[in-house]
Amino acid sequence: MATRWFSRRAIGMHAALAVFVPGCAALCDWQVHRALSGNELSWAYVFEWPFFGAYGTYLWWKLVHDQPAGSPPPEEGTRQDETPGEAEAEVPAPSHREDEELAAYNRYLAALHTSGRPKRW
Repeated sequence: MATRWFSRRAIGMHAALAVFVPGCAALCDWQVHRALSGNELSWAYVFEWPFFGAYGTYLWWKLVHDQPAGSPPPEEGTRQDETPGEAEAEVPAPSHREDEELAAYNRYLAALHTSGRPKRW
């Protein structure tokens, strides 16, 4: 748990949040003053900046609790929602028809690769 909050990745996200949320609050305050001085468009931004701050906080929370790509998988037995035997479920073998379709698609891709036509986009 402590490594999740104090890893290099998490520290970077904490720093970004510490800059982003006060920045959103300052921009909201600025827009409030502009709106009160007669700029009607600023009323939209008055409500937009707190939304951005809240969304940034939500993303920070999700990313801190997300497992990075290079980290080891969780230990066995830690998943509470898995039913017994679910991990051992067998994957059905592809049918002969699927193999033929895959081979035809691979031949099509190989023909496109060897055609040498330049892309026009």
